[in-house]
Amino acid sequence: MKPTFRTLGDFARYLETQGELHRVTAEVDPCLEITEIASRAIREGKPALWFERVRGSSYPLIINTLASDRRCELALGCHPDELGQELISFLGDIVPPKPSSLWKHRALARRFLAAPPRRVSSGIAQQIIEEPDLDSLPVLTCWPGDGGRFITLPQVVTYDPRTGKRNMGMYRMQVFDKRTTGMHWQIQKGGGFHYFQAEKLERPFELAVALGTDPALLMATIAALPENIDEAMFAGFLRRHRTEMVRGSSIGIDVPAHAEFILEGEVPLHERRPEGPFGDHFGHYSHAADFPVFHLRRITHRRNAVYPATVVGIPPMEDKFLGDATQQILGPLARLVHPEVSSLWAYYEAGFHNLLAVAVDQRYAKESMKTALGLMGMAQLSLTKCIVLVSEGVNVRDFDAVMKEVRDNFDPHFDFVLIPRVPLDTLDFTSFTMNLGSRMILDATRKPARPPRPRLEREPGARRFDHLRSVHPGISDLVLAHDTMLVVRTSGSGREILEALLRHPDTKDIRMVAVVSDDVDIRDKENRIWGIFTRFDCERDILFSEQRLIGICPVYGGVMGIDATWKTGYPGALRMTDSIRKSVEERWETYWK
Repeated sequence: MKPTFRTLGDFARYLETQGELHRVTAEVDPCLEITEIASRAIREGKPALWFERVRGSSYPLIINTLASDRRCELALGCHPDELGQELISFLGDIVPPKPSSLWKHRALARRFLAAPPRRVSSGIAQQIIEEPDLDSLPVLTCWPGDGGRFITLPQVVTYDPRTGKRNMGMYRMQVFDKRTTGMHWQIQKGGGFHYFQAEKLERPFELAVALGTDPALLMATIAALPENIDEAMFAGFLRRHRTEMVRGSSIGIDVPAHAEFILEGEVPLHERRPEGPFGDHFGHYSHAADFPVFHLRRITHRRNAVYPATVVGIPPMEDKFLGDATQQILGPLARLVHPEVSSLWAYYEAGFHNLLAVAVDQRYAKESMKTALGLMGMAQLSLTKCIVLVSEGVNVRDFDAVMKEVRDNFDPHFDFVLIPRVPLDTLDFTSFTMNLGSRMILDATRKPARPPRPRLEREPGARRFDHLRSVHPGISDLVLAHDTMLVVRTSGSGREILEALLRHPDTKDIRMVAVVSDDVDIRDKENRIWGIFTRFDCERDILFSEQRLIGICPVYGGVMGIDATWKTGYPGALRMTDSIRKSVEERWETYWK
């Protein structure tokens, strides 16, 4: 019998029995120290951490609860891929519904029957009711350049003022004082849509913030579900048990009954306040900007509550495992709208939204491009910056395999589409205009009428370009990645170096050239993908060795170049202070006693 977790405490105790949770008895500082410990623990494959003594608070803190593939599997009771395939098979078979189909998928059908949430008269989340005081919680200051302390794992519960439909989303909350926080509603977020409607209708906007729920509800909150799909219902499907909701103690909405803490309050209409900067999951600070303000009325919590937290930054961090698990479950559902899609994968190394690979079973010429444009209009996928299309059978989770398809099948004259001046992720800073930017599509599917382009010689390939270091004195290193892309590291002008390399006759057989700044380790694939795909604006920073205008239509050809260097005005990359790193290094063994 697979265990079912109704609370975060249930899950934590189970992790401990599996050797996947460690209790730290040494006192730790929520200002920077916990970030460094948690980040290093992920890099070293350590278990989740329960900090029993957090300076300045009487509550313990738990972090990294889902920061490994194994812990995600333990939370779900199966591999996320298995659940995703079962889900798409079930939904495909029951349309139209037939008794034989329902019997075939009876186990999954029972899960759907257990999915609808139910209201209960009481819950452990309301065992203790207190007046608002956010200073009592062990809220983290994550990075040296952050604008303050941030609640990093809030599950914000809102209701549409027109329809009453619920949404649960995760939006960072900067603590301003004991009773107020920021509410970072990015574009394309359900809670933000509800607030938009409340402002239109001039209706007061109550909400609740759950801190510390069972892993199914946490995953459902993070998942990019279609709009108007209730996260509480999806959580019931994941855990095989209904999500229980209870009426708030000071607000007229339902809240999760089994949370560790509930923050009750409202977001006044038309009130904005500067929020940020914050070290976010793109690995850079997001700029300070005006956002709505949450006013706390009351805190309720269970006895012996534990405060949950996470840290995001330069990958890999905990969001890698959460994001991968949820896309393994939900990714196959894209086939319901686009049956030609065989698989798709968003890369955590690029912050998920910046790079999506899609394998397409192409039934007619350029159907893949139609598919890409359709995906760019779907929910959270509408914020995707770069889509790379490949043929069915290519492993989209293997970036080497994807880039080899680019090497063999991508011709920019026919296969490159730029979409300028469109909505983009709020956290994307590359266009210098919040929420706006540009996107691109690279069609690397195989074309029967067009033979694959000739390949580079593999053995001498990496060495044959060493002489290009002399093209510019600012080049400090270069590497040929995936036999496809020449990646150049520099402390100089990225545009100047890129243009020189694109003009050089010895680069004509390379498919792509990317120039990155000297803080990127170009010989580490994970860091290389991060350093390229989080630092360029498609419209401004993509060049080709051949480009011209025919009428008003740009025509591209030759070698594709990417200027992914740091530009003046970009926020800094996330780096911990030397003093904190040194302190944690000196105390490292004490955390594991």
